[in-house]
Amino acid sequence: MELLKILKDVEILSVNGQVDIDIEDISYDSRKVKQNSMFLCIRGNTVDGHNYIDDAIQKGAIAILIDKKISYKKGITYIRVNNVKEVMAIIGKNFFQNPCQKINLIGVTGTNGKTSTVSFIKQILGYDCKVGSIGTIEIYNGKKTITSINTTPESLDIQKNLNEMIKNNCKYCVMEVSSHALVLNRIDNIDYEAAIFTNLTQDHLDFHKTLENYKNAKEKLFYKTKSINIFNIDDKVGEEFFNKSLNRDIKTYTYGVEKEADFKATNIKLYDDRTEYDLIIDKQKYKVSTPILGNFNVYNTLAAITTCILLGVSCEDVIKRVQNLKSVSGRLDKVENDKNVNIIVDYAHTPDALLNILKSARLFTKNRIILVFGCGGNRDKAKRPIMGKIAQQNADISIITSDNPRFEKEMDIIEDILCGIDKTLDNYFVVQDREDSIKKAIELYEVGDLIIIAGKGHENYQIKGNKKYFFDDKLIAKKILDEKE
Repeated sequence: MELLKILKDVEILSVNGQVDIDIEDISYDSRKVKQNSMFLCIRGNTVDGHNYIDDAIQKGAIAILIDKKISYKKGITYIRVNNVKEVMAIIGKNFFQNPCQKINLIGVTGTNGKTSTVSFIKQILGYDCKVGSIGTIEIYNGKKTITSINTTPESLDIQKNLNEMIKNNCKYCVMEVSSHALVLNRIDNIDYEAAIFTNLTQDHLDFHKTLENYKNAKEKLFYKTKSINIFNIDDKVGEEFFNKSLNRDIKTYTYGVEKEADFKATNIKLYDDRTEYDLIIDKQKYKVSTPILGNFNVYNTLAAITTCILLGVSCEDVIKRVQNLKSVSGRLDKVENDKNVNIIVDYAHTPDALLNILKSARLFTKNRIILVFGCGGNRDKAKRPIMGKIAQQNADISIITSDNPRFEKEMDIIEDILCGIDKTLDNYFVVQDREDSIKKAIELYEVGDLIIIAGKGHENYQIKGNKKYFFDDKLIAKKILDEKE
């Protein structure tokens, strides 16, 4: 594509070099630069793309986008702008010819439930057409699956993936939209057909600083929609967003359990192999049965049902398809074994998610709940004692351990969790090593108990310092069980 077309609508401060050149690819990672490409110099928290310009040129970059003064090399075109990160969204849109106008893009935001809701919507819509997805675990472009690095990728990557989905004949893309993405320009110049809000509870305050900032970040999504906004009306913030959305010229709907809603679940019955409820739409009652477990998944399935019906799938077809939904990896994920030990792995890493998983598990657990959990390092410290208190009050035995300590000392994180623990009670253990903590839970297991290993879910690694080690809760538990006599 011609460089001038790529730079359409970009506010340029200066240009050095020729502009009548053709660009064959765009990258902000110097390791992925191709011949005749454009390299975007992004400045991050720890890495500055301007330091890798020479590497990019050696690999074939012929145009460089910068936002600070540097020395120029002959034969290379340099375009200086005020902020490369902000401009990248415009450039991606131009280079990939605005793909979000050629695919039905659905965004899901909230603290908890995004991954499951995206998966359920994708499964339901997938009966009729190809559906791409972008989320915490993976990106699916209609042909292949790629492991995700961020919940929501950089703007250039989103545009590139949407373009691939269109090439692969996807009619829809369902994606998780994180609060970080909404603040860091990752979804700039992207429009959504529909957006769904799940809930808002404390998380990411290490980044947003206040809950109000976190809330305001989430709200941005609902001003980027073209057709439909959908809100969990039972959530206080969801209700606030709903009332604001009513002032926009856009269709606005609600789902819920406790309050009156456009799509309401009543008469909920939770079993150890299925969930059943009545779906009320315009005073009409429909019976819903799904193999997806947990009270919190009533909300997630309800959000998916609401979305798919509003997108034109018949209510009858949606309800049939919900009967065959598959759960998401690392979410209420059962560890299959021949020792008859009940173990589930779950991604619950926020106070609300931990409380939800424990309350739901209590409804189908015959004996004790043994919980293994920790908290991530260099993340919201305020939630650590809260999670300790929730664990002690809702599990019969809590084993406090390491999660992803990153650059903090493991015992410092554990001590923060212990601030929420009543130390006069003898229903908790501290086992710093995560594998040893899982082993301890299995040693304590009695018939009818349930072991919940929380916090990491689908993750197959543990981050200590600047190193990432292989660690999969599910595989570790399976290995310990296989070695058990």
